Amino acid sequence: MVAEESARGDVSAQRERLIEGLRSYGGRFSELGSLFADWLGLHSTDAVALLEIAAADERGTPLSPARLSERILLSPSATTALLNRLEAAGHIIRSREHADRRLVTLRSSAHVQERADEFFRPLGVQMDAVMAEYPPEVLAGFEALLANLCTTMDAHIAERTRKT
Repeated sequence: MVAEESARGDVSAQRERLIEGLRSYGGRFSELGSLFADWLGLHSTDAVALLEIAAADERGTPLSPARLSERILLSPSATTALLNRLEAAGHIIRSREHADRRLVTLRSSAHVQERADEFFRPLGVQMDAVMAEYPPEVLAGFEALLANLCTTMDAHIAERTRKT
């Protein structure tokens, strides 16, 4: 009985450490985004939007203004103003690539992709080296855990959003 309680306490403490580690990683990720914004001479919200657009473009799933608005938690009008700034600065391109010409697709400019690579590539190389120290099955387990945590958070956010 005592061993069982001790094991539960160890697992509970491990879960708390993992959540704290994820929270700490999120803080560092935000700090990195702020450094990138400063490096580009942008407001942090503009840089976050730019990173979202570039990442979606890299994945082959470019964002629409409405989807970007959801991702960065800005109103549609604030997102439009942000996109106007980014487009005027040559950081993004708005295009109409769909059969429905009302749909706008957001793409990052080649210049932004080059700058993002310049800024993030050294960290990417270092992080890849760290992850290479772990066997594929450990990474797969962590990947599954992160996906499940994100799904849980998305459901909670959706529930909270419906209540307000």
